[in-house]
Amino acid sequence: MAEPLLRVRDLRTYFYTGNGVARSVDGVSFEIAGGETVGLVGESGCGKSVTALSLLRLIRPPGRIEPGSEILFDGEDLATIGESEMRAIRGERMAMVFQEPMTALNPVFKIGDQIAEVVRVHHGGSRQEANERAVKMLETVGIPSPEQRANEYPHQLSGGMRQRVVIAMALVMNPALVIADEPTTALDVTIQAQILELLRELQQKFGTSILLITHDLGVVAETVSRVIVMYGGEIVEQAPVEELFAHAHHPYTEGLLKAMPQVGQARERLATIPGAVPPPTSWPTGCRFHDRCPYAWERCRAEHPPLYEIAHGHVSRCHLADEPQRRADKHEPLVVQRAGDGGVARVASLGERENADERKAIS
Repeated sequence: MAEPLLRVRDLRTYFYTGNGVARSVDGVSFEIAGGETVGLVGESGCGKSVTALSLLRLIRPPGRIEPGSEILFDGEDLATIGESEMRAIRGERMAMVFQEPMTALNPVFKIGDQIAEVVRVHHGGSRQEANERAVKMLETVGIPSPEQRANEYPHQLSGGMRQRVVIAMALVMNPALVIADEPTTALDVTIQAQILELLRELQQKFGTSILLITHDLGVVAETVSRVIVMYGGEIVEQAPVEELFAHAHHPYTEGLLKAMPQVGQARERLATIPGAVPPPTSWPTGCRFHDRCPYAWERCRAEHPPLYEIAHGHVSRCHLADEPQRRADKHEPLVVQRAGDGGVARVASLGERENADERKAIS
């Protein structure tokens, strides 16, 4: 089995403020394989963007990546290498599509020059060669009249075209991993569909891995192969996309899915999750979602849940995996056994899934 392109282990990114230590990312672990698209979802304040910035080592004081965190990228630990080594990786082997193109692009430089600068920083060469590569990349991302657009400034382009420019900057060096932070925010649905299709086409062309950060579960359903759900600075559920939408386990994931509009279902109001994400300076004890969870009981308030294995490739940080009878009125019972070696707890469904025998609890 091939090694994953990116392997994150116990990533902790804290901000030391006058109001206390903000544990924005608090023990996150996940992997991304070569050529894979993974979705990272959750409300604002859950730690998604800080996770992305940590991968690129763009955290600045008062924030820092805590000792013991591992960011293994192509076998190299980015959490421990020097800044000069990181600059060689950032933009060439790992790149980011930022959320708002008007803030990601410099308003006083032509867009062609901004893309060409990435080429010259990493590959050197003449200005003419870099400009030619920039024009070619603008053509690749579907911008008409690329020679003309390369000589224009960001304010002269539409929102969709600016987003394509940011994607061109991220992909001009053919990086192995692209982190796309809300790449379709503030775009209308037609342009959003075009941007997502563009990312798919470029991934197929270059074999790039993509970490897609978004609030839009509709985008997730159409784009990614695996979903990571974050809440309270940690991963609360992770599963293949079909499994997550069909058999979401964590109450937070359930709440996110119920809040989605459903085609063909007439509802006066969308479902909501009560309350708000607590501040990272004071995460609750026990389960960090317990004060917003409809199923919470005493154990949730006192004991921080581990990651339970629900099915192959599907984990959930919820004690309901251990005591499924507490929501038996909504979900059929599950059989649970804890791993004897101190690993994650394991759980399997008894009824409605296919191949039930293969999904029995693994001890």
